[in-house]
Amino acid sequence: MHLVTTFLKRSIFKQAIVLFAIALLCSSCGGYLPSISGTPWQPVSVPTEGNLLDLSFIDTQHGWLTGTSSTLLETTDGGNTWEPRNLELDQTYRFNSVSFSGEEGWIAGQPSLLLHTTDGGKAWSRVPLSAKLPGSPNTVLALGPKSAEMTTDIGAIYRTTDGGKNWKAMVEAAVGVIRNIARAPDGRYVAVSSRGNFYSIWEPGQAVWDAHNRNSSRRLQSMGFAPDGRLWMIARGGQIQFQDLTAPDAWEKSVSPEFTTSWGLLDLAYRTPEEVWVSGGSGNLLRSVDGGATWEKDRSVENVPSNLYKILFLSPEQGFIIGQKGTLLKYSAEASAAA
Repeated sequence: MHLVTTFLKRSIFKQAIVLFAIALLCSSCGGYLPSISGTPWQPVSVPTEGNLLDLSFIDTQHGWLTGTSSTLLETTDGGNTWEPRNLELDQTYRFNSVSFSGEEGWIAGQPSLLLHTTDGGKAWSRVPLSAKLPGSPNTVLALGPKSAEMTTDIGAIYRTTDGGKNWKAMVEAAVGVIRNIARAPDGRYVAVSSRGNFYSIWEPGQAVWDAHNRNSSRRLQSMGFAPDGRLWMIARGGQIQFQDLTAPDAWEKSVSPEFTTSWGLLDLAYRTPEEVWVSGGSGNLLRSVDGGATWEKDRSVENVPSNLYKILFLSPEQGFIIGQKGTLLKYSAEASAAA
């Protein structure tokens, strides 16, 4: 009996040490974050069960929202309410991207589809695309009257200046199947490979993409550009890293804001040059007000049964988060201040 008692005590002691080590590890990697006091995000009901993929506004009140299953929604009250708009198409499409410049807008989708409007979306016309187009339309950006830039899902880049009648290839060869692609205001692109093994950068005037190996053992999830022009990256395991502003070829030390739940981070966006938001799976939503040095969590959206795919700030005062199964959150500074 004495031997059994001694064995049990040792076993319990070992378990306690293991639990203490795990707790210490969690705290050193971020642990549990403090909660945001008063959420600025309010859920918006939309008439679709499709996954939402992109959003663009003509002005502060009139906007369009796209998604899977040919989801196309319109708002005329700043995003408080949305109405479905049905287009006569030959099949069901995935509307990946929507972009407006004034009343002129574009929608890129899959299978190979490009739509164009010049009257704010009252009427949409289909733009013919070559059967030799490398890949399917992935993103589209309205640049001005009759001008737009389109990318495909294998990293080809094209530009039109005549309303889509003709397209000029901006790179000589596509980069390969990509996970995500982002564009900076100055025309640069960054693309993450489909497996997250490497990323590629393209600058206007370059003939080909410039490939870079990832700088850690963790696969890349997504990348984009900060307001100051430097890159940011999210890697598997909830790891966030920012490019060194003083040395473009170097990166700052990676951070894992919340070790316990940040394994599912998906997107990052700046509301202001210092205020950063990061979204992820299972309603995961984090904020930093000091450029990524410290983080806090918006626990009010933890019960949202959705992966939060993309954060879009149209201005510091107007922003949205879109996700699966018709999930839409709207930024409201007034709601946050009143809480």
